Amino acid sequence: MKKTEEKKTVLGDTAPGVRLPVAAALALITLIGVDLFHGGNGLVALGAACAFLVGLWLANAEAKREVKAELEEKPKQAIDRLTAPQLGAAVYDPLYIMNEAREVAFANDAAQEAFGSVAMGASLQLKFRAPEVQELLDRLVSSNQPQRLDYLERVPVERAYRIHAAPIGEGTGLFILLFRDQSETRRIEKMRSDFIANASHELRTPLASVSGFIETLRGPAREDAKARDHFLTIMHEQTSRMARLIDDLLSLSRLEMKPFSKPSEQVELNRLVSGVVDSLNHIAAENNVTIELDMPQDPLRISGNKDELVQVFQNLIENACKYGSDGERVIVKGQTHGRGAGCSITVRDFGPGIPQEHIPRLTERFYRVDVETSRAQKGTGLGLAIVKHILSRHDARLSIRSKVGEGSSFTVSFPGGEK
Repeated sequence: MKKTEEKKTVLGDTAPGVRLPVAAALALITLIGVDLFHGGNGLVALGAACAFLVGLWLANAEAKREVKAELEEKPKQAIDRLTAPQLGAAVYDPLYIMNEAREVAFANDAAQEAFGSVAMGASLQLKFRAPEVQELLDRLVSSNQPQRLDYLERVPVERAYRIHAAPIGEGTGLFILLFRDQSETRRIEKMRSDFIANASHELRTPLASVSGFIETLRGPAREDAKARDHFLTIMHEQTSRMARLIDDLLSLSRLEMKPFSKPSEQVELNRLVSGVVDSLNHIAAENNVTIELDMPQDPLRISGNKDELVQVFQNLIENACKYGSDGERVIVKGQTHGRGAGCSITVRDFGPGIPQEHIPRLTERFYRVDVETSRAQKGTGLGLAIVKHILSRHDARLSIRSKVGEGSSFTVSFPGGEK
């Protein structure tokens, strides 16, 4: 009994394509054996077996078609059972369904969250009073054809949407409105156009200056040695400014190409920051500033990229020396927050400070609190943007605090520092 059950299980669980040759072999062996047992030559049994196999193949093919049809029918039946609210709830973007009277028949959760709650049966024209939306609804109902509109919602937060509107089915009298949020795309496009405009402006200014001096040297100042030396000095400064700007642009581009590549080199911040301070002492002296270094005795070790971190602290300390020179001193202080709790480096100056409204935008590309002062200090407007990108790669954070008349402090906080 046990062997019979095992055979049944093996054949019963086998796919139709595999059961067919197994059954054919068993049938052929059985029929030939019976024919030979009764004195035959096996040909009759072979013919009968072939006929049996053809019938079996046809039956198996029909069974496959039935199974395939059943499998195809199941998803169709499942889709037919879905309701409009179920489908609308699964859509990430705000979605409304309205009738010919512009009354709301359905609004998904995304629509309620984006535009506020709306009662079923309420007028969609009263919900969206902008003239362009009113015209869209009129065209949609009158033409019964798909419509599209770029729409700006200003309250409570300004958001840009592209509305896709279309009739649902034939003769239903229902229409769907889908709001695709374009705010992030618009923001990126604006950043790109602003970046190109700013970069062009920053390069055009020194280029125009160099071009003007070249014309002067080729004309009126051709034989004036004193003027020639003066103009060549200015031209050298302007070309150096362009070179710095290009270097910063390339550095920023390289950082943006590897935002998720986390550095793993072991870096000791005590030595690194001390080395940066030593390299900037001449700039501090030029600005009549003294740099005071206050680092803990225990080493501050983190995982990072040494060259990139040098760039971070060179930028912060150099800015403090140049823009906070009125305070005559800059304090660079390191702190540990306990084993495994991270560490921080703070660069503080005692200069004029930064008005609060400027602080959130300091890390934007080309943003300057005072354009003339920045250019006089040979700034490119990209330094803090580079700092932000480097720290992002290190999972670190930049905090800026400032008060007008009392100076500014820039704190770099690293996670997972060791004591």
